Amino acid sequence: MNEPAGTDPLDAVRTGAAEVARRARSVHLVTERVGSYAAQLLADGALDPSRPGATGPWDQPPAHPEVVAGRVLALATINFGSGWHPVVRKRPGVSGASTMANGLRRWMATDSVVRPERLARLDTDLAHQIFDQPRDGGPVDELMALFTVALNDLGHLVLDRHDGSFTALVEAADGSAATLVELVAEMPFFRDVSTYDGFDVPLYKRAQLAAADLHRAFGGEGLGRFADLSRLTAFADNLVPHVLRLDGVLAYDDELVERIDHGELLAAGSAEEIEIRALGVHAVEGLRAALSDLGREVPSWHLDQVLWTRGGGPRYKAVPRHRTRSVFY
Repeated sequence: MNEPAGTDPLDAVRTGAAEVARRARSVHLVTERVGSYAAQLLADGALDPSRPGATGPWDQPPAHPEVVAGRVLALATINFGSGWHPVVRKRPGVSGASTMANGLRRWMATDSVVRPERLARLDTDLAHQIFDQPRDGGPVDELMALFTVALNDLGHLVLDRHDGSFTALVEAADGSAATLVELVAEMPFFRDVSTYDGFDVPLYKRAQLAAADLHRAFGGEGLGRFADLSRLTAFADNLVPHVLRLDGVLAYDDELVERIDHGELLAAGSAEEIEIRALGVHAVEGLRAALSDLGREVPSWHLDQVLWTRGGGPRYKAVPRHRTRSVFY
């Protein structure tokens, strides 16, 4: 891990995001907007627990815990690629993320149990079949190769470190989301840490989301029970900061806005890309504090889902958001 010994990964995310916010040059928190925006979310009923849904449909009726854990972790493993979504083949009316997730769900449904051996042996030819993607000799092939490596890594981690059991991997976290983050971050594509101005900025978007998805899939019980779930941060990606920018909580400099509007890919690990993601996390922390002052305790990860759901609205879809080809989101 990249944090100093003894540093909790969730604390490290908050600390790193706050430091980026202090030093940022292209993205800034509009501090005077935070309190009014929090009040607006409260008044609009956006924080009703029934409003934001899960990130995907889970097993109905409930399946064996090993099956559910395997499916959730496998889906979390390929939950990246937004920078490629404009060029992948999508099903009509379906987003790139849902197209990929639905392909993996269909493939996993062909076996009663998600077997780590299948993941460890998966190759790029099969990846193209699973996700229904043509070979293009370019970016689509690149994404399918990355999905292959990601699923191979999960299969090998479960086989080599957890006796071939997805359940055992989750149980090794001992009911701690922070520990689960550390466990899955043994896989390189979950090790979401960038360098900014000479210091490490951990964001762990997908590692944290895996804990939240397990919580939802198991209804907060059994393998989905994490005593520290409320300590998860926002899941740093390209949609929540986009919503916060359009709603006036974040401000980007004019040059950055122009590059995004023209569809320019931001380099993974560039200063601007790190600032966007980190400021998104930091802004959500500010909103959480503002809501607490208003008498409403809302975990950051729940706020993330509120904003993520908001981002599906026409107003937000009509404006380009930043795109980066990254394995972290």
